[in-house]
Amino acid sequence: MNELLDWILDTVQSVDPLARTLLAGLGIMLETSILIGLVVPGDTIVLIAATAVGGVGEYFALAFTVIVGALLGESIGFALGHWFGPHIQRSRLGRRLGEENWARAQRYLERRGGPAVFISRFLPVLHSLVPLVVGMSTMRYRKFIAWTLPACVIWAFAYVTVGWLAAGSYQELSRSLHWAGYLFVAIIAAFLLAMWGVKKLLLHSEAKHMAEAAEGPDAAASDPSNRDLNP
Repeated sequence: MNELLDWILDTVQSVDPLARTLLAGLGIMLETSILIGLVVPGDTIVLIAATAVGGVGEYFALAFTVIVGALLGESIGFALGHWFGPHIQRSRLGRRLGEENWARAQRYLERRGGPAVFISRFLPVLHSLVPLVVGMSTMRYRKFIAWTLPACVIWAFAYVTVGWLAAGSYQELSRSLHWAGYLFVAIIAAFLLAMWGVKKLLLHSEAKHMAEAAEGPDAAASDPSNRDLNP
C-alpha cells in the first residue's frame, strides 16, 4: 500500500505547482458549467491536486483558484442559461437529463430561491443544472453570486484541506508506520462518507420542498412560504 501511494503522490507532485493549480481550477470550472459536471469529476481533481500541496502558500493558492474556477463555471452556466437556455435544454445532453428533471429544478428554484442555489452546490446533478436554470429564471446575477459564493468557499476549503492534511499525515507517518497508507485511505474515505452524510441531510431537510416541486406549480403556489426570485 505504501509503495503504491508513494508512486501516486510522487507522480502528482512531479507536476509543476502552477500547472497543477490551474488544472484544478479548470477542472472545477468545467464541472460547474454547461452540464459538464455530469462527466467531469471536479471533486476528485481537487482532492488529487490538494495531496501535492507543499505549504501554506500553495494551500491558499489552490483554494483561491478552485473558488475562482467554480465561480467562473457557474457564471458561464448562468450566462448560457440566460442566452441559450432553451436550446441547451433541447440539446442531446439536455434531453438525456429528462424534461421532468428540468421542470423539477425550475420549480424547486422558484420555491426556494437563493437557498436552492446555495444547497445545490453540495448535491450531485443539481450543482451542474442549477446555474443554467437560474440563468433562465428572473433571478438577478448579483443575487445568484451572493448565494453561490459562500457555498463555493466552503466546498473549496473542505476538499483542499482534507487532501492536504491526508497527504501530509501520510508522509509524516510513512517513515515509521508500515500501515500509514491505510490511514491515508481511511482519512479520505471518512471525508467522502461525511460529505455523503451532508448530502443526505440536505436532501432530507429539503425533502418537503423537492416533493412539492415534483408535484408541480400548484403545490408551490398554494404555500404562502413560496419565495419570489426577484431580489
